[in-house]
Amino acid sequence: MKYLTRTIWILSFISLLTDTASEMLYPIMPIYLKSIGFSVLLIGILEGIAEATAGLSKGYFGALSDRTGRRVPFVQLGYALSAISKPMMAAFIYPLWVFLSRTIDRLGKGIRTGARDALLSDEATPATKGRVFGFHRSMDTVGAVAGPSFALVYLLYFPGNYRMLFLIAFIPGLLAIVLSAILKDKHTAVKENATGLSFFSFLHYWKQSPSAYRRLVVGLLVFTLCNSSDVFLLLKIKQAGLNDTSTIGVYIFYNIIYALAALPLGIAADKIGLKKMFVTGLVLFVAVYTGMAFSHNLYFFYLLFFLYGLYAAATEGVSKAWITNITKQSDTATAIGTYTGFQSICTMLSSMLTGWIWLKFGATPAFLSTAIIALAVVIYFMLMIEEDRKTVRS
Repeated sequence: MKYLTRTIWILSFISLLTDTASEMLYPIMPIYLKSIGFSVLLIGILEGIAEATAGLSKGYFGALSDRTGRRVPFVQLGYALSAISKPMMAAFIYPLWVFLSRTIDRLGKGIRTGARDALLSDEATPATKGRVFGFHRSMDTVGAVAGPSFALVYLLYFPGNYRMLFLIAFIPGLLAIVLSAILKDKHTAVKENATGLSFFSFLHYWKQSPSAYRRLVVGLLVFTLCNSSDVFLLLKIKQAGLNDTSTIGVYIFYNIIYALAALPLGIAADKIGLKKMFVTGLVLFVAVYTGMAFSHNLYFFYLLFFLYGLYAAATEGVSKAWITNITKQSDTATAIGTYTGFQSICTMLSSMLTGWIWLKFGATPAFLSTAIIALAVVIYFMLMIEEDRKTVRS
């Protein structure tokens, strides 16, 4: 594992700690907000604003990182903002304060994402991108296992004491801040006109980007429009009769599979090709959502979440590795920031669309429509792969 450099290890442990803090709160966030007077509508508005903030800021700060030639300051500030947002949520229960706290958390994610992924890309070669991003996703997902597991045990002993959990979540966040302090930037040249960057200037990158990047991102964004929040998967198994403990248990099981599979599938992606691995992951996604449309059995749910963990491991890190392999190194943060910015907005729209279909027609049409669109994206990428092969041969 010589490809795992000091920087990769540090970034991976920072992500592990940050995800531990965030995922510790994920299962209880809606419950806590309702306990302090938030309606379902207000929760939806809160999450919508938070995701929009993260989405738009990813593109801007990714472009700013490339323009200035700096990575580490954006990573440090981003993780610091996410960490301090946790105790802020517990300090006051006023709606505007809660909105501010949640927005700061998402803004932190927007600031760090492009720069962090660019750092990871800079530490890898084209032949090791899959395993480097896979390792990072694996460590990140270990946090997604540790966080909910701790929350589950904590609430068994202190049921209803949500505000203290927000304070406890600051501890791994603080450790992440300390770790980020030892990161170092590689010397990179500052581009011309590094100042005066407008908030939406990253959108110009779309016109300047390689055609391969645009083809890839179009497919990724269409898929994102049908890939709604995991909350709907949890809601489905909840409606099937699982209690709160079992529901959180299934979510933890999914993250365990994801964490265990991310690195091996990243290594496999480097060997067989990033495109093949990504398409394989999408096929698993289609199978999961088709199964979710008709399943009511606990054991079958575990099988579906096992496959869902493999899908996540085969796609999330691989998609970013794929992007970095078809764009210039000097544009890495902009390319990833532009994609993840659009992705955040599409995720928000997809959740609204899935929620509307569920409300009007039920869970089965909601999951089936997602599976059908995802299958169309599989065909799109298969044709695109064939086109790329013809280009290589010529």
